[in-house]
This record gives sequence, C-alpha cells and structure tokens, in this order.
Amino acid sequence: MFAKPDSQPRTVKTGRRLQWIARAFALSATLSGASMATAAEPAVSIPPPSLDEKTASGPETAVFAGGCFWGVQGVFQHVKGVSKAVSGYAGGSRDTASYEAVSNGDTGHAESVEVTYDPSKVSYGKLLQIFFSVGHNPTQLNYQGPDHGTQYRSALFVTTPEQKKIAEAYIAELGKSGAFPAAIVTEISPLKGFYAAEAYHQDFLKRNPTYPYIVYNDMPKIENLRQLFPQSFRTNPALVFKAKS
Repeated sequence: MFAKPDSQPRTVKTGRRLQWIARAFALSATLSGASMATAAEPAVSIPPPSLDEKTASGPETAVFAGGCFWGVQGVFQHVKGVSKAVSGYAGGSRDTASYEAVSNGDTGHAESVEVTYDPSKVSYGKLLQIFFSVGHNPTQLNYQGPDHGTQYRSALFVTTPEQKKIAEAYIAELGKSGAFPAAIVTEISPLKGFYAAEAYHQDFLKRNPTYPYIVYNDMPKIENLRQLFPQSFRTNPALVFKAKS
C-alpha cells in the first residue's frame, strides 16, 4: 500500500481527487516510477515578461491559484528568493474559508498559495513565469487535471496596481506569442483576503512525497522547475513548519 499522508483527516481530498488517488494507485501497479514522473501535465517553456516590477526593499507578497494548492505550494517553496509559501483560500469570505466548505465549489474561494518573496532576489514577473510555465496549466477553465470546480480555477489575486499591470501585460503577451495551444483563462482579481488552510495541508508535498496524487501530478512540477529554471531552483524548500529535531 502507498504511504498515507501525515495527520490526514478523514475528509481530506474527497470526491474527484480521492477518485484520482485510487486511479493513480492502480496505475502504479503497471507504470514504472520513471513513466509516472513524465505522464503528468507537461511544462511549457515561455519567455519572461517584458514588463516587470521595480526592485523594492523589504519582502512582498503575491497570491496564486492554479488547482490543488499542494503542488503550487511545493513549486514556490523551491524558488530562490521565496521565504514562505502558504496554502490557503482566496476569493471568498472568512466564514467559508475551510477545506470542507471550499470543496463544495460554491464559496467563491480558490485553493491558493500566498508567496512571500524578496524582490531583490526574485521578481513578481519571474514568479509569474514559473507559475505559467511549470506551476499549472493556465488554459484549463475551472479545473486542473483531475480536479474540477471553481475552487481549482486559475487565478491571480493581486495586491498592488503594479502587480495587476504586470499580470495583465504578461497574459496578453503570452496570448500573442502562441506559446499555449489554447487561450489563457487566468482570472486577475484584487486580493480581498487570504486565509491559511488547515495545518495538515501545509508542506504536504514535502511530507508525503510517495502519495500517489503527489507522485503523479506534483513531483513532475518540481523536476520541471529544476530543469527549466536552474538559476531559480533551490534544493531545500522554504517550509511553513520546520522539521522537528
């Protein structure tokens, strides 16, 4: 049997995602580890944005939504210049910011990741490039891979007018370039609130690297990040919770 996630409650990843986990486990009986690692959503090599933020002093935050937050968090935790990447919910109200409620798909929330970064080491534009290239598929409307629903939509929750301007310009630029086979459907909205997800969701990829859903859908993203962005890749992730001694 595959390893169970640490501190996983009975309700975690129910519905379609749980069905996918079962399917991935069945596939693992016939697929080698190498083929499992290459069968997920492919990365897309894209140029950096022409417009980017000016170097600022002090840490900044940006919020990204691109399907299951396990993989998105894992990707940004491996980016140099990122000090923290927290899984959570954005787009809805505080009173519905729980996994159980968000999983119903009617709260307005999207599974999101709040990234705290040093703009002198990694810019917002570089984070966008990584997000669109290896973090998720921006052409999938209200789903990512096996996960369907508005809570898995592609979205950017911007915190400043500059972020909005850069994001809009980059999406337009990528659309004209034909880098993707279909139109980018990523939403851009002002961040009204970010609510951290339950503790068992944090650092999920790092704590459960052999979980079939992670093996099939998310570990390839980390390898793609390493290969396509070697200058930005950090081997040791910036975790939310430090390992116990």
